[in-house]
Amino acid sequence: MTLLQTLLIAILQGATELFPVSSLGHAVLLPALLHWPFDENDPIFLPFLVMLHLGTSVALFVFFWRDWAAIIGGALGLYGRRYRMESFRILMLLGIATVPAVLVGGLLEHLLRHLFGSPFPVAGLLVANGLMLLIVERLKASGVTSVSNSSAERPIASLSASDAVFIGLFQCLALLPGMSRSGATIAGGLLRGLHHDVAARFSFLMAEPIILAATAHQFMKMRHMQITHEQIHLGMIGAGVAGVTALISTAVLMRYFRNHDNWALAPFAYYCIALGLGSLVYLGGFL
Repeated sequence: MTLLQTLLIAILQGATELFPVSSLGHAVLLPALLHWPFDENDPIFLPFLVMLHLGTSVALFVFFWRDWAAIIGGALGLYGRRYRMESFRILMLLGIATVPAVLVGGLLEHLLRHLFGSPFPVAGLLVANGLMLLIVERLKASGVTSVSNSSAERPIASLSASDAVFIGLFQCLALLPGMSRSGATIAGGLLRGLHHDVAARFSFLMAEPIILAATAHQFMKMRHMQITHEQIHLGMIGAGVAGVTALISTAVLMRYFRNHDNWALAPFAYYCIALGLGSLVYLGGFL
């Protein structure tokens, strides 16, 4: 992998990790569409993507540091009993929402691994991701949520354990490359009565434990890999570039969701469907 390829994938990763368009799907499709001469099934490719995810994880922590400071400080009792109970509740909800993806990912890792280097099914899953976003927006617009008064602002702390499990099960969809983690969890939050910006905030807070868990898992597996200094160097550069890009993307996306609570996911849905269908046509040799 060249430096230019590393930079392009890192920028793409940082720009699409938080947007509901599947960063992993883009990372698999881009080399195939551009005919880059490296093997996506190479054992080094997935750890490289994990390094990029680690960069975006750091960016998320930087952007939401006030949230984490409030949650952790509250849990330590710095702001009184009321905030301590609320902070513990939010931490509990984040933990519950993380469990399904950890369990399902551990059970199906070997079954799903072959998809990471297969651009054709990834393109199809990108179409499925777009359709999911459109369907959820339609359900939200028609009032089919867990809260009868969907116009009321529902905070994260109002979620129940079953709400967290529901959103966590949606997160499992992201184990399929082409299905967006942020898109799936935001969709799950919308179906539980959250507004777009609150659903996005919960989704991005959820990202920290799941990305860190995946990163630790891949690093443990990399202990026996023969990784060159050049590969480590490129991975670190990619992580830094992805992190900076993700920080900018998060700021843009959170402002967008605050100002667009009606059909906010629709543009991303149409983009995924168009890119997925276009990739299927191109990769299938119909052009």
